Amino acid sequence: MFVLELTYTAPLEAVDAVLQKHVAWLDEQYGQGVFLASGRKNPRDGGVIIAVAGDRARIEEITAEDPFVIAGVCAYRVTEFTATKTAPALEAYRETL
Repeated sequence: MFVLELTYTAPLEAVDAVLQKHVAWLDEQYGQGVFLASGRKNPRDGGVIIAVAGDRARIEEITAEDPFVIAGVCAYRVTEFTATKTAPALEAYRETL
């Protein structure tokens, strides 16, 4: 499991200009079962995504395809973790050490 933290590197006007494409990209990742939750940070200086994938390399490929990254308006910080405890709805993603 991964926590993807987006930090905007451009003014909000530039971010908003690419927002529709970013949301369509998010929808694709949800459709493929990669993203479990996402949203804006408060204050609005980026966002957070909870994701699942086979490995970090795959997550890095996916984030490189984000229209925000392509437009140069955000940077990602990727944190991988082992979800040893989850809510019942996320039980399928629970791992053991």
